[in-house]
Amino acid sequence: MKGLRGLLLTLVLVALAAGLGAWGGARYVLRAEQEPSLHAFLHDKLNLSSDQKAKLDVLESQFAVRRSAREAELRLANAELAAAIEAKHENSPEVQSAIEHFHDVMGELQKETIVHILDMRAILTPNQAAIFDKRVSEALTEETK
Repeated sequence: MKGLRGLLLTLVLVALAAGLGAWGGARYVLRAEQEPSLHAFLHDKLNLSSDQKAKLDVLESQFAVRRSAREAELRLANAELAAAIEAKHENSPEVQSAIEHFHDVMGELQKETIVHILDMRAILTPNQAAIFDKRVSEALTEETK
């Protein structure tokens, strides 16, 4: 009876986590559709020079490679978490380790994204940078308003 109760609790928690993840993902996608991406904003709103566009293309292609690699790591970390949950259906040390691994990879992706944003900013004129800074600030604080 105790084992069944634990299994049911685990299933409820997994369903809740999946629901919250789906809800958060849907909000992210809907918000992304409403506002242009930072890259689109750079290209469409800041009147970049030919030299700036060329530099931005290089930055974007370099970041695309790093982002793609991190996203592949995230998929592997998710699979690791799924396997750990499936193995014992409890909050085991393996589950905790898989969660930490996922968070570590996610953190690295976030750090690389911030560095990329700062690299893009570095190619802008002071006027363009001020407009860019405002857009970045709005994007980062959107949920708190």
